[in-house]
Order: sequence, then C-alpha cells, then structure tokens
Amino acid sequence: ENVEPQKTAFLLRKAWTLYSVTPLYRFRRGRLRDYARLLSAFIAAEKQKGLAVEVGVELDIKVAVSSLADLGGSEQDQAAVLVQLSSRSRVSSRNSEDKLVWSGWFCSVHGDDLSENVPEDFTCLPLFLTHGAESYTSMVGSWFQKTFDCCFRRLAISPLNLSWMAAMWAGCKLDGAASAVELVFSMPRLSQPLDISYAIHPEDAKALWDTVQKTPGEITQEDVDVFMDCLYAHFHRHFKIHLSAAKLVKVSTAVASAHSDGIVKIIHSQYLPGVLMLLTELAISQIQ
Repeated sequence: ENVEPQKTAFLLRKAWTLYSVTPLYRFRRGRLRDYARLLSAFIAAEKQKGLAVEVGVELDIKVAVSSLADLGGSEQDQAAVLVQLSSRSRVSSRNSEDKLVWSGWFCSVHGDDLSENVPEDFTCLPLFLTHGAESYTSMVGSWFQKTFDCCFRRLAISPLNLSWMAAMWAGCKLDGAASAVELVFSMPRLSQPLDISYAIHPEDAKALWDTVQKTPGEITQEDVDVFMDCLYAHFHRHFKIHLSAAKLVKVSTAVASAHSDGIVKIIHSQYLPGVLMLLTELAISQIQ
C-alpha cells in the first residue's frame, strides 16, 4: 500500500481537524472546476454578506478543487477530493504568487462498509480533514451541505481509540531515529486542570508491544488492554499514580499524533494509508 511521497508530502506534519461527512448526493467528478467557481462566489458573497457576486469574476479568495492521487485504499474507494483556498492581496501584482490560506480534503481509505450500502447517486467520502481558519471551514462546509445534501460533524477521538492508536503506532517498524511514544492524560475532578505527560522510549514501546501481541499482523482489544495495563503498572511503580483513573487525551508517536478533540498530525508517509484507514473507520462509525 505504498503512496508516492512527493504527491502527499503536503499532507504530512500539519495539524488536521477531523470531520465525518454523510454521502454526497449527485457529486460529479467531472465538474470539479465548476464547483471551484461556485464555491468561490459563495465565499465572496458570505464575506460581503448579501451583496451579489457574479460567478467567474476574479475574487480575493481563489478556490481550487481537484482529485488527490491514490492514497492506498481499496479499489472500491473513491479518489480523495482536495479543496484549497488561496488569497491574493489587492495591492500585490498580478504575477505575485497566491498564498494558501486553507486546505481541506475528503477521503475514504478502505471505506467499503459504507459505499456498498448507498444508492448509485451518492458519493462516499466519509472523512474530511481541514487545516486553516475555522471561518473558512464553516463556509466550505455550508456550501457542501447545501449543494450535496450532506451533513458535517466534528469527529472526536475516544480514549479507547487513542489507546488503540498508541499500541498500533508503537508497534510500527520505522527507518532511522524514531521519536518517543508520548501519552498525555488529563486528571479528572481537580480544582485546577492537571495534565500528566508519559514518554516511553520508542524501542521500549515496540519491545513491549511485540511481547503482548499474540498474533503478528493481527490486533485485538485484549492486546491493546494488556499493552496499556503494562504501561500503567510501570508508571504506578515509580510515581504511585493510577493513570487508569485518568483520561487519555493525546497520543504522539513517530507515525502520527492524535488528540481527543479530533486533531491529527500524520508524520510518516509510509503509514499514511494505515492512519487514514483507521480515521475512515471512525468517521463511518459516527455516520452509522
């Protein structure tokens, strides 16, 4: 499931906010350029609040909608769709480069569970990732919802799913120096907020995972539970604190990092398809 690193490099090392999206009704891939023009006019109208804007007139915000190269999903998966907003200063010359101010992309990596059960006129791209100002996310989301009769919802990540990510990503083989596996816990019911950060050397985390994983290539809830329990026991032995009573809110590894608020940063291109497959699964579970 290799992806071409140069085509996906811009997706890496950025904090993406996650949304789940219901299937798009009558979305046509042959009309991406038209959608860019219409979305551009919609954003201009929103900015001017009610003043009519002619479609096709050059605007301060330039919109590009394009298909994104294969991200390593199954043959049934729809190609990802990338939406980019760029701004051009009114005072800059016509030849000056546009500045990218917002990016968002719809994707489905191994999202067969959803696509198999929807009528022909619907396009399934259940995972939407955004990077940029929330005001643009809101405008783009509004236009897509009105145009394709779909619904966007912020995608939070539960402590259970974060523990799966910690175990899975800790067990990944990586070339070169890997960063520590870091778990951040929020302590409940305290008068002042308190977070505890727990860093584990990457080789130690992988060695632990290798000893608890029963079947290579297969991950079970029991494996994940044993992995986390071992980490909790080690922490309690040194600091006399029961992390199992706290809430896991963030996981950072050399593969990716994820926060319970639904913000993800993908670090390693080799594991991009695997991370997106997991996030697609979470998005589909929220829709269903």
